[in-house]
Amino acid sequence: MACFIHADIDAFYASVEQLDHPGYRGKPVIVGGLPSDKRSVVSTASYEARSFGVHSAMPIFQAYKLCPGGIFLRGNMGRYKEKSQEVLAVFSDFSPDVKAISIDEAFIDITGTERLFGPPETLAKNLKERVLRKTGLVVSLGLASNKYIAKIASGMSKPDGLYIIPPGGEEGFMRSLRVNKIWGAGRKSQELFKKYGLKTGEDIYALPKEKLTLIFGKAFGLFLYRAVRGEAAAAFDDDRGSHSISSERTFPHDLYDEFTIETVLFDICQDLMFRLYTNNLQGRTIFIKIRYDDFHTESARETYPYPVVSMNELFEFLRLLFQKKYKPGRRVRLLGAGLSNLEPENHSRQNELFEMINEKERKLEKHILEINTKYPHAALKRGRSWLIDK
Repeated sequence: MACFIHADIDAFYASVEQLDHPGYRGKPVIVGGLPSDKRSVVSTASYEARSFGVHSAMPIFQAYKLCPGGIFLRGNMGRYKEKSQEVLAVFSDFSPDVKAISIDEAFIDITGTERLFGPPETLAKNLKERVLRKTGLVVSLGLASNKYIAKIASGMSKPDGLYIIPPGGEEGFMRSLRVNKIWGAGRKSQELFKKYGLKTGEDIYALPKEKLTLIFGKAFGLFLYRAVRGEAAAAFDDDRGSHSISSERTFPHDLYDEFTIETVLFDICQDLMFRLYTNNLQGRTIFIKIRYDDFHTESARETYPYPVVSMNELFEFLRLLFQKKYKPGRRVRLLGAGLSNLEPENHSRQNELFEMINEKERKLEKHILEINTKYPHAALKRGRSWLIDK
């Protein structure tokens, strides 16, 4: 039987800052901007800050009102990427099949590893211990026979959790789950749960498929029908593979402000471009994925006659693609983007003027990557040209 671990680095950015700065430990740390930074949003809040009600994607000014004594930081993406790679390297010690779905979480397929590492529970405990020993970071793990349930399980006993769903226990787990724990059920779905008196997976299980699709729509109704029966869900079907790269963000609270959404999209662009630079690649096809609060998912892609070679260029293309696809006013649960049609960066290109300009952009960004890799605390990064300068 298949066996998957979903691993989530607890309060990742804030945990790295507390690791690097002992004086921050035990204190509320909020990464994303300073109180004076206009229109900045929280990237990560430590568990100490979360006790004040601070959460990711919250405007910094609001976080400051809730937690004026917090330690506010703009962050150090070069350092966070370095620590993320350290954690992924540990995961790779236990399985050849590790799929990072963001900078701080990954799926690990441990099917058939018993002879090497013992039972799945033993492997999971050893993995947690090795991550802490080698990186100084704490991970929460969920272990189950499919990725969707493993994803939910990893959040059941955070921080520093290990939650195991034994084979055959998938349906029982989902039926006992409170509806606010059903991953993918956003604000609108939660309102419908309340309206129809649905409190647990058991309540959803009792409804026929036709009733669920009538209440929640065909896509999400069918999803719920399968989910509460412990079946694998197509929730992690984004375009990944040897010929593409992608990155996505799932939000604990749905986003609807377009400026905030585009700020997240720019962060995704930085992640994608630095991964391209690290592997000396470039791509001609861009794609975007938008998942709304009702779990309806839309995607779009566009292929260009020349490779996308700079972060600003990628952001502009993705921003236009987002604006073309997004339905204004709808709440966004997940945002993802990526590139395909990848090729080596020295692939022949026409030497036109705009390409020469883009090459200068690319060289600048690669230089930033080199500095951040060599000096992690440099924290250099590109900024949105039309943002208020921080």
